[in-house]
Amino acid sequence: MEIYLVGGAVRDKLLGLPVKERDWVVLGETPESMVKHGYRPVGKDFPVFLHPKTHEEYALARTERKTAPGYKGFTIHAAPDVSLEQDLIRRDLTINAMAMTPEGRLIDPYGGQIDLEKRIFRHISPAFAEDPVRILRIARFAARYGHLGFTLAEETRSLMQSMVTAGEVDHLVPERVWAELFKALNEKSPSAFFYTLKACAALDKIFPEIQCLFGVPQPEHYHPEIDTGIHVMLCLEQAALLSASPEVRFAALVHDLGKGVTPRTNWPHHYGHETQGLRILEQLCMRLRVPNSFKTLAMQVMQYHTHCHRVFELRASTITDMLAALGAYKPRHKLSEFLQACEADAKGRTGFENTPYPQAELLSGAAKAAASVDTSSILNGELKGSHIGEAIRRLRIKAVAEFIKAESAPTES
Repeated sequence: MEIYLVGGAVRDKLLGLPVKERDWVVLGETPESMVKHGYRPVGKDFPVFLHPKTHEEYALARTERKTAPGYKGFTIHAAPDVSLEQDLIRRDLTINAMAMTPEGRLIDPYGGQIDLEKRIFRHISPAFAEDPVRILRIARFAARYGHLGFTLAEETRSLMQSMVTAGEVDHLVPERVWAELFKALNEKSPSAFFYTLKACAALDKIFPEIQCLFGVPQPEHYHPEIDTGIHVMLCLEQAALLSASPEVRFAALVHDLGKGVTPRTNWPHHYGHETQGLRILEQLCMRLRVPNSFKTLAMQVMQYHTHCHRVFELRASTITDMLAALGAYKPRHKLSEFLQACEADAKGRTGFENTPYPQAELLSGAAKAAASVDTSSILNGELKGSHIGEAIRRLRIKAVAEFIKAESAPTES
């Protein structure tokens, strides 16, 4: 059996990065012979098998032919006469079209190693244009490897843009878009995902809510970067530094969607953008089938991020009610994630990257003070219905006020 390690495992091995999963291609075999060797078939669209001991994936060498629009319109041909070079050329990038023998000998018919050394994403053949998912994949690779200095070859960017013009991205289904976005949010440089899509004109087609933020000005005094699109990318970068949570990063990304619908006559101000964006966010989450955990946190950050920034100016009652709206008094809550997203917003401004964010500590402490009040006398008393909730609210307001007073009191030296 002629076996080669292929794809991402070879790429990451040459980059000196950890190899998380290994894929193998098998030459000269048939599905029947693979089963006889003890491999378990699992492929639906083409012959893929699991190794009987390692359970790694082994695929028969194959070719693909475009037969219809979109990313599912392909005819697969897998046969013993398909060569390694034929199998590799159907892949997306030169750096993903290398193979390696089990002994470690590299097979690189399309110059992937040179592009890897030069840190270039380059498509391997014109067939790249047949699959619109590849636009999202390249953007995700940018998010994963951007910090290593990888850039997109101009001819590849041009080809991706022609795919957008031809309407190929219109065939992307929401589930696949979300799957790639989710992966990008978990990478080291998630903002590179959006900048790559913007560079080939795909951002407007796939994430129009993000695209329309670019070119929208903000007050320079608060936002030296001025451009709202740049601001949300800076926020996303800060969120990636502050938290590994994809929910936090998503919330930072979408928190200012309301600024995209501010009338031009009001620019550079965006009064009420915190609530103006809620409907837009709701529609985006519905369109992309965004999980509820992402949507809930994003909604909270959008609605209350300016409250968080101004917490030192707010009344104890306002803070108490905001914390209730955030679910901060429940045993399981996402207040820390909310605060991380708000901190990313504050630091996602040119020149403010290293500015402390004491608001997070104050709100966290206020929440603990309010949540720790003894409500047993009220719950066991004679109050009924809404009067119980209001009495507990007053207790919490008092606790928050006392906490803020204690925090602001001068300390003895």
